[in-house]
Amino acid sequence: MTYVWLCPAKLNLFLYVTGQRPDGYHQLQTLFQFLNYGDKLTITPRKDQKIRLLTPIPGVDQEKNLIIQAACLLQKKWLQKSYLVTRRPVLILALKKNYPLGGGLGGGSSNAATVLVA
Repeated sequence: MTYVWLCPAKLNLFLYVTGQRPDGYHQLQTLFQFLNYGDKLTITPRKDQKIRLLTPIPGVDQEKNLIIQAACLLQKKWLQKSYLVTRRPVLILALKKNYPLGGGLGGGSSNAATVLVA
């Protein structure tokens, strides 16, 4: 079976940097609205143990792609549950980008979150 999921874009209504954490990340205050528009992520379960992204994103290494990172972390967490070892989440992923990289619409984060939810 193949499943298609919407990775909703977000529109920041405001975003303030309110400080910096000890780990170097910033503290934020934001209000955003999800849109009924975004990338489309196609997910197909596989029988082997590999996770593949059929639609690489130009300029983004596979290892640094948030979609792959989310799927790999989910698989790793799944494998820690010994009773679930025979039912591993193994996937073929395909992404249709509908808005530009770096456009501030939360594309990579939304793609990764969609993998976890799906």
